[in-house]
Amino acid sequence: MIKIHSFIPSFFKVFVQTNTVKAVKSYFKDRLKDQFSESELRMMIKEAVMARLDLHSTEYLLSDEQLLSESDLLYFRSIVKRLQSNEPFQHIIGHTTFFGLKIKTDPRALIPRPETEELVEWVLKTFEKDQQIRLMDLCTGTGCIALSLKSIRPDWTIEACDLSEGALALAQENCELNNLNLSLEAIDVLNPKDYQMITSELYDCWVSNPPYIPICEREKMSENVTGFEPEMALFVPDNDPLLFYRSIAEQGREHLKNGGMLFFEIHEDYGAETKQMLDSLGFSQIEMRTDLQGKERMIKALWSI
Repeated sequence: MIKIHSFIPSFFKVFVQTNTVKAVKSYFKDRLKDQFSESELRMMIKEAVMARLDLHSTEYLLSDEQLLSESDLLYFRSIVKRLQSNEPFQHIIGHTTFFGLKIKTDPRALIPRPETEELVEWVLKTFEKDQQIRLMDLCTGTGCIALSLKSIRPDWTIEACDLSEGALALAQENCELNNLNLSLEAIDVLNPKDYQMITSELYDCWVSNPPYIPICEREKMSENVTGFEPEMALFVPDNDPLLFYRSIAEQGREHLKNGGMLFFEIHEDYGAETKQMLDSLGFSQIEMRTDLQGKERMIKALWSI
């Protein structure tokens, strides 16, 4: 076994004094303290060190004096530089954790957000554990919603669709990564003709986290979102912010069973408008929920004939 010594060339002392995990932690905090909170830095350092050194959580707690190779030091320095350039940490590491699953992330689809886990939890609590249902995740992106549901309810028939070929390829990679099977379809949810690819069998549930940010809000958003995540998955016209919700709900009337459920993640500023739109299309028992920050971010509606 090759022994890695604590001596490092002077070149590396420009950014760390010793080749230990503890020194790398200090380097992260010193260079990034103005960009990220302490909790964000702790999370990123932990994820980066565990991924690079293949450590478990317990091993990480005891890793401060672990010695690093020159390639390790260059790896951690590159992460800091990329973060300083506003690249999302999840893209740098190549994955994120969502509902206990490892989800591969890259510019082909939106990075899964913790708030969306609450939508998944709501769907799971709505249906009985032994209930056999057919569900479609529309605008699936990485596949995180559909895969999370499939991991908890393996007997459910779960399908997922997206317009982006890149997103569908990424979702398939995440299926393989988590050893889960989904039926993936290329469907433009704004094109009624595309829904003809769905079989005649009706669905118990549709769930979707579609694009919902008006273009006018772009300039207020962080560069690590607008510069690295796909615009087609983020933005809608300023004059029609409910574009995707209305199209999906209209088609839901044709493809949901009597008593079928529709779940959306929504823009916090358009809850009332979304509720009114669903009501006008004949949905009932419409319920809004807030996320952990107290923002109206989820809505559920019942379709009945």
